[in-house]
Amino acid sequence: MNQLKILKDLWAFLQNTHLTVPQMQALQNQKLRTLLRYAWNHSTFYRRTFAQAGITAEQLNTLPLSAFPTIDKTILMEHFDELITVSDAKQAALRRFDAENAVDRRPYLGKYHVVHSSGSTGKPGYFLYDEAAWHTMLVGIIRAALWRMTTPQILKLLASRPRILYIAATDGRFGGAMAVGDGIDGIGARQMYLDVKTPLSMWVDKVRQFRPSLIIGYPSAIKILAESVAAGKMQVRIQRVISCGEPLSAGLRQFLEQHFRCPVINIYGASESLALGVETGTEAGMLLFDDLNVIEMQDDAMYLTCLYNYAQPLIRYRISDHLVRKSPLPGSPFTRAEILLSRNEDLLWFTNGSGHRDFVHPLAVEGFCIEGLLDYQFRQLASNAFEILAQTTPAAPKARIQAEIRRQIDAILQEKHLNYVQFRIRFVQEILPNPATGKKPLIVPAESPGPEHPA
Repeated sequence: MNQLKILKDLWAFLQNTHLTVPQMQALQNQKLRTLLRYAWNHSTFYRRTFAQAGITAEQLNTLPLSAFPTIDKTILMEHFDELITVSDAKQAALRRFDAENAVDRRPYLGKYHVVHSSGSTGKPGYFLYDEAAWHTMLVGIIRAALWRMTTPQILKLLASRPRILYIAATDGRFGGAMAVGDGIDGIGARQMYLDVKTPLSMWVDKVRQFRPSLIIGYPSAIKILAESVAAGKMQVRIQRVISCGEPLSAGLRQFLEQHFRCPVINIYGASESLALGVETGTEAGMLLFDDLNVIEMQDDAMYLTCLYNYAQPLIRYRISDHLVRKSPLPGSPFTRAEILLSRNEDLLWFTNGSGHRDFVHPLAVEGFCIEGLLDYQFRQLASNAFEILAQTTPAAPKARIQAEIRRQIDAILQEKHLNYVQFRIRFVQEILPNPATGKKPLIVPAESPGPEHPA
């Protein structure tokens, strides 16, 4: 990776933070029109769906984005091969690549970065970035990670070759893990991955030996490190904490700032576009990267148009987060919003009779892709037991699905040294949302059973 190009483009991205609102809107519209024309000319799917909506080539430069049709993950998976604009990355080939190759950051065919996403049919979906899109995204998340730093501060930090600890789910084609690794390489920093499936008893020694100066990862996992610092189990000198992958509450931000004694930056991203926005706690909301995306906020949906990925154009793509627009931040060209609904799962904590205590993180178990498995939910039953509710398609072979779930869970528990934990698998007709919140949590703590339709 060309570090000089990273730094040069980072400088250009930093200049965008000083634009006026009209200048940012003009830049965003210019990028949008370029993307729409490219999709019309190179994507069979978009040319057909635009035409079916009555849109002509002459209107691509003038029609409001709201006039264009929307898509979602199901449509993307069904029409993947005709939606993408490259001819050598078919969905079946990506599925074989994902299944047959060891998980690492190696691009498919040496040029396509493949982000794995669980699908509603038990088959994984894929988000494809070519080298240009991946580079742009990396610069975007590096800008977010260094948010509010001056140029001299950035140069001083990079010259010191910071030691960066990344703590999250790292053994899948998770976009965050892949992007963080490549981004750290891009700035010439030193790195250590700490997977959330690593036994908790090993965390302190690993962190002590590495001596990180920056921490990136899930806030729920970083909180566990902060608790070790608060308990006097280790001492650290952290310059910046960068939260990603989960919501960061105001209380948890305050806790991390108190014990790490440094700024906490929260990066907002998704597999569809890993650089969506940033929050530092001083803006009273999330600043959305309008120079990289268009985000439409509606009462019942949120639609993303990624402005930099031409290999797999996502135009008015529905994602599950709900945002509410806030008043502009004085002096900033970026849209300000508040995230209302997003992932915020509990951990499954377990304890044995000898006092051994460890956890299973929801992101370590959310990636099940088993054909015929439509939905699943974890419910803690006791300090050493849980159950998995499984919803399948009508004709799905339950015995095979049960065996595969058990194989994957056994492997996770073995790696975490949680062999004493017992679990059962129960098939149900449907897993319903929590009536109080309208959300369907992946993990339900022991004290709050959720609704279900029995099989």
